[in-house]
Amino acid sequence: MDVANGPRERSGRESPTGEQSRLALLVAESSVIICTGSGGVGKTTVAASIAMEAAAQGKRACVVTIDPAKRLADALGLRGGLSNEPRRIQGPWSGELWAMMLDTKSTFDALVAKYAGDPQQAERILKNRFYRNISGALSGTQEYMAMEKLYELHEESDFDLVVVDTPPTRNALDFLEAPSHLTRFLDHRLYRLLTAPGRGALRAVNLAAQAFLRTVSRVVGSEVVEDAIAFFRAFEGMEDGFRNRAKKVDELIASPGTAFVLVTSPRRDTLEEARYFAEKLAESGLRVQALVVNRMHPRFGEPRSADANRERARTFAGKPLGALYENLADLQTVRGREEEHLQGITALAPDAAVVMVPFLETDVHDLDGLARVCRHLFD
Repeated sequence: MDVANGPRERSGRESPTGEQSRLALLVAESSVIICTGSGGVGKTTVAASIAMEAAAQGKRACVVTIDPAKRLADALGLRGGLSNEPRRIQGPWSGELWAMMLDTKSTFDALVAKYAGDPQQAERILKNRFYRNISGALSGTQEYMAMEKLYELHEESDFDLVVVDTPPTRNALDFLEAPSHLTRFLDHRLYRLLTAPGRGALRAVNLAAQAFLRTVSRVVGSEVVEDAIAFFRAFEGMEDGFRNRAKKVDELIASPGTAFVLVTSPRRDTLEEARYFAEKLAESGLRVQALVVNRMHPRFGEPRSADANRERARTFAGKPLGALYENLADLQTVRGREEEHLQGITALAPDAAVVMVPFLETDVHDLDGLARVCRHLFD
């Protein structure tokens, strides 16, 4: 195991604002932080920065991504990539920083092995063709396995903080609802008929269900249906384990130690998406505790000065100074529009800490880049 070298270097900038301090306190007090937001707003970078801050605070932190596009490994500057097992990241912090990328199938296999009544039952499921087809590709499987991995890391890996980088917003809702989807599936009448004990495959179901299965067989083939029935029958007896686990995952998400950080950009469309997600969370009795507005353009004077600077640009038309004034006016206009979009942003999450991160000169591809983001978030 590596030895940490010391605290994350501080920037020497001015004291943190109240909002930055509130975000740092949220990191200190939470055991799970779920980062969510639209695609392309820098959510992965913010998640990694939060985990880095936790390590700087002396915590044992792990950031996990569901995104197979390797953005987390890229943000951490890892050439070897990440796997389904947490990988220790070395750096100048007093705590520990770990990272991993979810492998849906490996997680599903481990869960089957965990809840199977004996090794033979686990083997029957793992070798079933229907299971092999759905375990890594079925819609919703990835979201449920992500929840499972989150629970496993929180309960069994002794991490002080688990930071989750979720899929883009709408899929993030699937992520949050995955445990209840599984429970409803296990309670579904058709599932109970297919797994009814003491009956044989298609004979196990009533006439209506047999008609349904014959229709499905004509579409996907009888072998697929037989494999599916064999899978469900092999699954018999494991339902309580999955159902209880789903209940515990739901409880973890709703617990006081779990915090939601909503990441957005100052663009109108991403703010609308953020508003949608905040509303959906509220409907579920959950709330956003921090809002990060990423990639704000810098302020070059007051946005209302844009017209005056554009007039100066016309005065110096054809000269280098004219182009500079035109550029300045453009930047002030962009900043002004962003501030308009952000008006009323606190209504998204009235009690949330709101922190702005400026547009950086380059993308984040290493720990130094993450440290820069950290300074804007926390210092």
